Amino acid sequence: MELVFVHGALVRDGDWWWHRAAALLLDRTGVRSRAVALPSCGEGPDAAPSAGLVEDARALRRVLDDVDEAVVVGHSYGGTVVAEAGAHPAVRHLAFVSSYLPELGDSQGAVMSGETDPVAVADAGDGTLGVSGYDESSFGRRFLHDADDATRAEAWRRVTRQGVGAFVTPTSAVGWQGVDSTYLVCTDDRSTSVGLQRHHAAKATRSVDLPTGHHPFLSRPDLVVDQVEALLA
Repeated sequence: MELVFVHGALVRDGDWWWHRAAALLLDRTGVRSRAVALPSCGEGPDAAPSAGLVEDARALRRVLDDVDEAVVVGHSYGGTVVAEAGAHPAVRHLAFVSSYLPELGDSQGAVMSGETDPVAVADAGDGTLGVSGYDESSFGRRFLHDADDATRAEAWRRVTRQGVGAFVTPTSAVGWQGVDSTYLVCTDDRSTSVGLQRHHAAKATRSVDLPTGHHPFLSRPDLVVDQVEALLA
């Protein structure tokens, strides 16, 4: 069994985002983690400004092809990648962290259209989008207010532009259907509203509230690993 982590939008380096949970999970259970390099975020061999949701889903499937059994954790946009990747025989459980379980034909942009205070993004003019109006301080307050200063600084270094296709491409599969799943609702999230989280959590097998911001695997990895460990029991 391995854990496969799919990070969220407009950042890179999934191994770093998951590293605290990875170390704790390995120590407690011996289960190793790996992160998917998302081409739409400029990662991996298929990285290109034109890469989008389809290429990200293909990257996830390649990772799953290389493991016998996996728990897949999708964070934020990562849940849309899980959906588009479709059914895969290696997947035993899914966990969603402040994420999305889109229906067939939903795009990431459509899923986010109902947010009352959406994260501002801007067209970079080269087929990519990036966060708009944020600096290290304001990004930290919104996305990592419950983390320490050093973590916020490292997170800001990993903010990147992302191919517009990640946001506008309708899903052609529903990979979360028919798989045991746990949704972690981050009740102190300042990025994804709790209302939108609960809408998607209702589609999972079960949901659990965590008193955290948007990145609990950095601020409270113990709480995240508690839930992953329960899936392995």
